[in-house]
Amino acid sequence: MRQLQRLSGLDASFLYLETPTQPLHVCSVLELDASTIPGGYSFERLRDELALRITAIPTFREKLANSFLNLDHPVWVEDDHFDVERHLHRIGLPAPGGRAELAEVCGHLAALPLDRRHPLWEMWAIEGLGGTDARKGGRMAILTKVHHAAVDGVTGANLMSQLCSIEPEAPPPVPVPGSSDVNPLRIALGGLGRFVSRPVSLATKVLPETVTTVVESVRRAAGGRSMASPFGAPHTPFNASITAHRNVAFAQLDFTDIKKVKDHFDVKVNDVVMALVSGVLRKFMLDRGELPEASLVAMVPVSVHDRSDRPGRNQVSGMFSNLETQIEDAGERLRAIARDNTNAKEHSAAIGATLLQDWSQFAGPAIFGVAMRVYANSRLTESPVHNLVVSNVPGPQIPLYFLGAEVDAMYPLGPIFHGAGLNITVMSLNGKLNVGLISCPELLPDLAEMADDFASGMKELLAATKSRRR
Repeated sequence: MRQLQRLSGLDASFLYLETPTQPLHVCSVLELDASTIPGGYSFERLRDELALRITAIPTFREKLANSFLNLDHPVWVEDDHFDVERHLHRIGLPAPGGRAELAEVCGHLAALPLDRRHPLWEMWAIEGLGGTDARKGGRMAILTKVHHAAVDGVTGANLMSQLCSIEPEAPPPVPVPGSSDVNPLRIALGGLGRFVSRPVSLATKVLPETVTTVVESVRRAAGGRSMASPFGAPHTPFNASITAHRNVAFAQLDFTDIKKVKDHFDVKVNDVVMALVSGVLRKFMLDRGELPEASLVAMVPVSVHDRSDRPGRNQVSGMFSNLETQIEDAGERLRAIARDNTNAKEHSAAIGATLLQDWSQFAGPAIFGVAMRVYANSRLTESPVHNLVVSNVPGPQIPLYFLGAEVDAMYPLGPIFHGAGLNITVMSLNGKLNVGLISCPELLPDLAEMADDFASGMKELLAATKSRRR
C-alpha cells in the first residue's frame, strides 16, 4: 500500500470554501469519435475498460477520511467498497444533439455537487452527439468531474492522460495500490503532530518570507514592475455572488493561428491566449454598453510543480494580470499584455512558489467557511479581487484516444467563485485550441454568444499580423 496522504492546506481549502452555490470541482468535456473503439462502442464496454484503467490510478479509488479528534486536514484512503458504477453514468442528448444541447446538459451536470462519502469524481457518458448513434460508429461526449481538493490543472490533465493512449487499443495497465486504510486514532495522532509544529513553522519560515514578499512587492510597485493589484479590478455584471446554476459554452480554434500570432509579435503562447480572451471580452461588453474604462483583471493560475517541495495535490500559485481591455488596437493590446505578463511573472516568482500553500496550512474549515459566507452575502463582491479566471493548459499535439475513442476536442471547465463568476480555460490538443467557458445564467445568460466571439477575436489578431509594426 502507498504511504498515507494527508491533504495540504491548499487542497483542503477547496473543501472548506465549498458552499451549495459554489461547488469546487473541475470538469472536462471530451468529444469522441466512437468508430475507433476496438469492437465498437457500448456503455458496458466503456464501463469495463474504465474499471480496468482505474486499477492503475489510485486517485480515482481514494476517498476522504477524518476523525473527530483530528486537528489537521483529512487524509486520502482507499475506498474498500469502490464501485465504478457509482461514478459512471449515462445520459442522452435531446434532438438534434448539437452544441447548444451539449452545453445545456453539461451546464446542468457541472452544477451538481459531488458526494463526499465516496471518491470525489464522476463521469457521464453523453450519447447522441450530433444526432448520431455511438453504437453505430457515431459521436459521443464524456463529461468528467473531479474535486479541486484532489487535482489542480496539471494533475487533472495527468489524470485524463492516464485514461488516454496514443493508439485505440492500449495494453492493460499495471495495477497501483492506494493508500492503506487508517483508523481514527492514527489520523488524530498524525494531525496532532502537524498541529503542534505549526507555530514553529509560522515563526521561522512563513512570517519572514511574508515580510520579504511585502518589501519586494512595494519595491516593484514603486518601480512600475508589479503585477496588477488585487481588489483593483473594475466592476462588471459577472462580478457578483453566484447562484447554484451553471451554464457552459465551447469554442474551438486552429492552434496554428495562435502560433502565427505568437511568432509575428515575438511573444508567448499565453500572451496570445490572454489577448484573445481580452478581445472577446472587449467586444462582448462593448456590444452591450458594459465595457469599463479601466482594464479588466484576470487571475491566472501558475503551476509550481517544478518549484515546490510541499506535499499535496494542488501545487499552484497565481498572478493577477491586466487584460488591457481599454486598448482598441489588437496589436497594441497584445504588446501591452505581453509587457504586463512579464512583470506579473517576475513578481509572482519573487513572491515565492509555496507562500500560498504555507499560509493555507493555518486556516481550518471554520475560518474558511465563515469568510466565504461573509463575502458572498456582502457588497464586497461588487469590489472584485479580480474579474475572472483565465487558465491555459498545454496538451500534446498528437492524436489521443480516450478508452479507445479518438478525441476530437477536450474542453476544460474550471470553477467559478463568488465575486468572479466567469472562468475561461483553454487547452491545446492535436493542432486545436479548445476553449471552455463557465458561468451562471443569472450573471451571463448569453454565454454562448461570448463563445461565438472567439472566432472573430482570432480573426482580429490575425489581421494585426499584417501590420508592419512588430
